[in-house]
Amino acid sequence: MSIFRPFKAVRPTPEYASQVAALPYDVMTSEEARKKVIGNPYSFLHVDKAEIDLPVGTYLYDDIVYETAAKNLAKLELDGICKQDETANFYIYQQTMNGRIQTGLVGCAAIDEYINGKIKRHELTRADKEADRIRHVDTCNANTGPIFLTYKGRVEIDNIINNIKTTQSPVYNFVSEGDIDNKIWVISDEATILKLQSLFLDVDALYIADGHHRCASAVKVGLKRREQNPAYDNTEEFNFFLAVVFPKDELHILDYNRVIADLNGMSKEEFFEKINDKFQIESYLQGKPYKPEEPHTFGMYIEGSWYKLTAKKGTYEEKDPVKSLDVSILQDNLISPILGIDDPRTDERIDFVGGIRGLLELEKRANSDMVLAFSMYPTQLDELIRIADANALMPPKSTWFEPKLLSGLFVHKL
Repeated sequence: MSIFRPFKAVRPTPEYASQVAALPYDVMTSEEARKKVIGNPYSFLHVDKAEIDLPVGTYLYDDIVYETAAKNLAKLELDGICKQDETANFYIYQQTMNGRIQTGLVGCAAIDEYINGKIKRHELTRADKEADRIRHVDTCNANTGPIFLTYKGRVEIDNIINNIKTTQSPVYNFVSEGDIDNKIWVISDEATILKLQSLFLDVDALYIADGHHRCASAVKVGLKRREQNPAYDNTEEFNFFLAVVFPKDELHILDYNRVIADLNGMSKEEFFEKINDKFQIESYLQGKPYKPEEPHTFGMYIEGSWYKLTAKKGTYEEKDPVKSLDVSILQDNLISPILGIDDPRTDERIDFVGGIRGLLELEKRANSDMVLAFSMYPTQLDELIRIADANALMPPKSTWFEPKLLSGLFVHKL
């Protein structure tokens, strides 16, 4: 059973949708965000990264940052740029990237289902990142960024959504950064809403695809509000958080690549000798980066040349859903034992590059602030679900989803 319910979204009026919509706060630096909002006072980055409206150098976790975010959110409504719907609706959110379409349903999931494991996670969260979003949600009194969820699709749900898409005009239709086509439809018909809620009760589980920190933070704010309101009856908005749910077959995971700062004191020859124990090494002389085409193969770039690495049989546990992941194989057999990077979540000698940036970005990094790069075969969605179903955890930076869900198109007030 999965509880998914409608809500009264605060959202842009149609003429301002493309100006308000913004990439998530955690895919860019403050400096990048400052540049993106030049000439656009309505960008939702003024809410999600409010430090951009404060002097450069302002401490990112200062009270004034969160207070500014809340003021900027309120101002969007005060100025008529955004309005709250009068009725609780579902919303359809369709994105098209490079001809591939993914269509999700926007609504609210229950914090209790996260607590009891019906909303399944596959990554650990960091306390500092959680604390930041807890303060943001609490001060804004709203979920400002949607959690990206997936589920094992249902034909009945697909049919309802597809019927609306083909018979109604979208309320928003615009192209965002990266040439992503975005369309939004509103589902306000009460019978359709009730039918969708009923169908989701037959969905066994929801899975967090992206947004573990936002999700954990939203839940903790909800629990805080329960403490402040001991007479709550579970219908209050703070018992729910903003989410978009997509059927798993429509989603696409890109590679999440690695760059390394040094060879841990070894020469190139010593390094190659060590990795040869568990990987077959082949020179890749095609004049372009090596992009892995199958699991358990890796590209490696060092000193201007690309190599193909293939994990040797017997060097990993094939039946273990976590240990058999490519990110685990590389971490357990090379990055940790040879390069000495045991905790990639905190070690500053490793960095991660999303596949959307392309493999030439790996060359650029390895030729500048790093010395070594690895290109990865993408983690598959079925692997994510299998690990989540086993209540296990993926290594850090295992998945990179594209396109990203835009923030600002829907805000859920608590």
